[in-house]
Amino acid sequence: FQVDVEVKGASYHDAMRVAEGLLSYVVGRVLEENWRDLEALGRYLEPVRPPFPRLTYDQSLERLKAMGFEVARGEEIPWNMEEALSASFTTPFFLTDYPKTARGFYDREDPERPGVLRDFDLVYPEGFGEAASGAEREYEYEKVLKRLKESGEDPSEYGWYLEMLRGGISPSAGFGIGVERLTRYICGLPAVWEARPYPKVPGIVPTP
Repeated sequence: FQVDVEVKGASYHDAMRVAEGLLSYVVGRVLEENWRDLEALGRYLEPVRPPFPRLTYDQSLERLKAMGFEVARGEEIPWNMEEALSASFTTPFFLTDYPKTARGFYDREDPERPGVLRDFDLVYPEGFGEAASGAEREYEYEKVLKRLKESGEDPSEYGWYLEMLRGGISPSAGFGIGVERLTRYICGLPAVWEARPYPKVPGIVPTP
């Protein structure tokens, strides 16, 4: 499951504030109301308090290089490297400002920094990995059409979306946060599938 949040007229900084506020609130409520359950799971969870640290894409590459990893600039950070970054933090943190070549056509390019997107990932600490991914949305028809062509996508497959943009939409920013990943982090579970009510994992959990 995923919770999607979208804020009209917001910047990606606004969306990050909403995301860290949401995570802080949820963790706080669990610690207040379900501490006995966490105790039974052997999970020691501390409150998380905004503002969370922020690391740009370029800064994250430097940090990974110091840890012995190599990432080609312009590419998405692989999950195992994001997990290594996660393990090096004791509090949730943001990765921001990915290059245009690493993300989708719908993330807004920074008009003052060509090639850099106004986007982010929220990452859990302790090696639990990505919590949420978000960005300002590109809302201008011509820019989206150009990005589609640059990324090798067929614009005809996005007819309804382009038609909506042609009619005009409001600027916005938002993010999606995975419920099972959040549950895994809060409960300190070894794997995401253990946070699902009815998991189906071939070779691990029998399926009908």
